[in-house]
Amino acid sequence: MQKSTIGAQLYTLRDHAKTPEDLRTTLRKVREIGYETVQVSGIGPIEPEKLKELVQEADLSVCATHISFDRLKEDLDGVIRDHKLWDCRYVGVGSMPSPYRADADGYRRFAAEASDAAKKLSEAGLQLIYHNHKFEFEKFDGSRTGMDILLEESDPSLGFELDMYWVQAGGANPVNWIHKVKGRMAVVHLKDMAIVQDQQVFAELGEGNMNWYEIIAACRETSVEWYVVEQDVCRRDPFESLDISLRHLHTLL
Repeated sequence: MQKSTIGAQLYTLRDHAKTPEDLRTTLRKVREIGYETVQVSGIGPIEPEKLKELVQEADLSVCATHISFDRLKEDLDGVIRDHKLWDCRYVGVGSMPSPYRADADGYRRFAAEASDAAKKLSEAGLQLIYHNHKFEFEKFDGSRTGMDILLEESDPSLGFELDMYWVQAGGANPVNWIHKVKGRMAVVHLKDMAIVQDQQVFAELGEGNMNWYEIIAACRETSVEWYVVEQDVCRRDPFESLDISLRHLHTLL
């Protein structure tokens, strides 16, 4: 991993990215902290061309996105056009829509539909990546989790964007899962887990209890390309949170 492979997930800064002017200020701050790329998610309704202008103005790039699964199915040509405009290869789905989550058949249906989209994106030189939460680790089919079904019953063109916090929150081993998706994960999400008043909470990297040395080593061994820092909820200023996490990641380089 090199410093240029570390990105900031804009969802962390969603309250500071609702308008083009807000986003301009936010991207400048992200660059000043030391990030060189961003993942686009949770921002306000900003035209694709304007987004490209603001990202370039801040001397950043777009390493990945999160879009809705509905848009992926209904406007694939537009998705491809936007990602080509941004020179961004990785098209992320941030979560599985709730209608698919009830049972194993729902997971199989999602795997099939996501695979169809992934194949079409692959033909355009892009990759669809799926971002997990903890609900995918519910067990179906006896001993298989929803994540097992997604991994085993999807086309290899579908990639994964494992979120280390949510893997652990789901009762699974982050390092084991990094190796399970070897060859299918170019983008990983990093956030720490701390215990506050007997509750699991989001934390900056190094401020929680996760074993980042083993996690980063596993990511290196499996050729992860982009390390994206995300914090769903910050207990301090989110820019400060991103700064703390980046400084900790630098100790692992």
